[in-house]
Amino acid sequence: MALSDDQLDRYARHIILREIGGEGQKRLLGAHVTVIGAGGIGSPAIQYLAGAGIGTLRLIDDDRVDLSNLQRQTLFGTGDIGTPKAEAAMRAVARLNPDVKVVPILQRLDAGNAEAMLHDSHVILDGCDNFATRLIVGDAATRLRIPLVSAAVGQFEGQLAVFRGWEAGQPCYRCLVGDDPARAEASCADQGVLGALTGVMGSLAAMEAIRALVPFGEDSAGRLLIADLLALRFRTLALPPDPACPICAAPRHADPSSAASCPRRGYSCKWRPCACFVPRFTRRATRSIGTPVSRRSPSCWTRRWPMTSRSSPVKAALPCAR
Repeated sequence: MALSDDQLDRYARHIILREIGGEGQKRLLGAHVTVIGAGGIGSPAIQYLAGAGIGTLRLIDDDRVDLSNLQRQTLFGTGDIGTPKAEAAMRAVARLNPDVKVVPILQRLDAGNAEAMLHDSHVILDGCDNFATRLIVGDAATRLRIPLVSAAVGQFEGQLAVFRGWEAGQPCYRCLVGDDPARAEASCADQGVLGALTGVMGSLAAMEAIRALVPFGEDSAGRLLIADLLALRFRTLALPPDPACPICAAPRHADPSSAASCPRRGYSCKWRPCACFVPRFTRRATRSIGTPVSRRSPSCWTRRWPMTSRSSPVKAALPCAR
């Protein structure tokens, strides 16, 4: 597929990047990304994924635009109030980039439909607002061997992680949070959230989705990024896999029947184009791995098992995504 003159102009700032170039832009135009939740995280992520020229965006959200959303969900305007978010987002993307096909799904993702909704995705970006759905998404992404970008925000803190739990040495989402879907959660309506923070974390989530399609820089899978806007500080924690995880602790191997060969890792990976990396980062000291992530609020992500043999079990709260 050759890029048209209009596409060469539209994506010129991508194409000039050595790490992306024309071939990388073609990959983006042929990619299929599913975004779960068109709210605080999903809204900026959708904008930047559409601007990047992601060929197909599947948007899963059964909610409608509310006046209280507009403080942070800048994909929408006052005229969208009362409209299904997925449909309003589809119209916004059409105005931004006609190259992008949007598939709106006005339905809540659950255990019965998750794999059917996600199976043909190259990357999944989860910005939903409840823990039970995040567990379902994380489990499905691991079973389907699809990279998962998961982001959350609350008050002045944001957190972001990339999961490829089928790979050796990599955790899945359940490794981090445990398996109690009935856990009490705090929402942005309860605890508040700085609107600009959702833009920061949604943009970072979009960047990680693009990185999964066109590898550049260092691999961030297996690490948790924490943004503290009160201190204007970013830090990362290593996330080792849970050896007792019911989802990813089984022997890890790729299914060669539906995979593309990846010479960089020596085995196959499912998504196309291949998005494997050679990790170049060093995990942090064990004493930092076991420290609580946040003391502010209970929420979607909670670490439930000791990260090292010498650390005590900790419960690290991660915020909502709306």
